[in-house]
Amino acid sequence: MTTAPAAPHARGGARTLAVTSGKGGVGKTFVTANLAAALAARGERVLVLDADLGLANLDVVLNLHPKLTLHDVFTERCTLEQAILPAPGGFHVLLAGSGMVEYSRLTPDVRDKLLHILEVVRPRFDYVLLDTGAGISDVVLFAVSMAHDVLVVATPEPTSLTDAYATIKVLATQQERRQVRLILNQANRPGEGKLICGQLQQVLQRFVGPTPGQTFKLELLGEVKNDPMVRQAVLKRQLLLEHYPGCDAAQGIRGLAAKLLEQSAGHP
Repeated sequence: MTTAPAAPHARGGARTLAVTSGKGGVGKTFVTANLAAALAARGERVLVLDADLGLANLDVVLNLHPKLTLHDVFTERCTLEQAILPAPGGFHVLLAGSGMVEYSRLTPDVRDKLLHILEVVRPRFDYVLLDTGAGISDVVLFAVSMAHDVLVVATPEPTSLTDAYATIKVLATQQERRQVRLILNQANRPGEGKLICGQLQQVLQRFVGPTPGQTFKLELLGEVKNDPMVRQAVLKRQLLLEHYPGCDAAQGIRGLAAKLLEQSAGHP
C-alpha cells in the first residue's frame, strides 16, 4: 500500500488551508483538487482532507473508489496511514466517503477526532487543503477554524456573492479573522475578480466593525476563467490540469498555486 510521504524538513509542518464557499455548486471541490495538483507539480507534498463529512464528493471528482475512508478511521476499522491514498495529480487524499452522515453534526467526538487527524498529518506534508462543506454549519466553521488561511470560492452570480459575503462576515466576526482570500471561479472577463473583491471589501469594512487598531482585509488570490474545458473534465471525472493543461482555467489555477507559494515563502 502506498503511504504518505515522509515529514518535510523545510517547514515546521504543513500550511493548512480551508477551501470553503457560501453556497454549493460554485466549483469548490473542483478548485481544491486542481489546486492540489498544481501545488504538487511545483514539488510540494500535498494532502487534501475531505472535511465535507455530510455530503462528501471529492472521490467523485477524482474518480476514486476507496476501500478505506475517514469513516473507517473514525470507527477504528483502519489506521489513519491506511486511509491516506494517492490521487491523480501527484497528491494524497483522505476521503470522507459514504456513511459519514452521523458525523455531520459537531459533537465533541467529531471535534477531537478531526483535531487529532490534523495534528498527525501536518508534519508529513507541506500543504493540507481542507475541502469543507458549503455554508456556515458548525462542522464547516470548525473545519475552517483549524486552518491557517481561508480561501473562499465564489462565482460572479449574485446568489453566490451574497452567500460568500455572509460566510466571510461570520469568519470575521465569530472567528475574528483579519484576512480571508477570495477565489473567483467562472470569471467572465479579465479583472472581474478584482472588481468583485473590491466591492465585497467595501461592504465588509462598513458592516464588519473592525476592532480598534485592526482592519479586515479581503484579498483576491486569483480568478479562474469560465472555460468549457472545465465541464468536460468534470463530466469525465478528470483533473483539468492533467487532461486540459493548456486551457484558460488551468492557467488560472496554476496562477493560484504560484501566488500561494509566493505568499507562504515568508512563513516558518
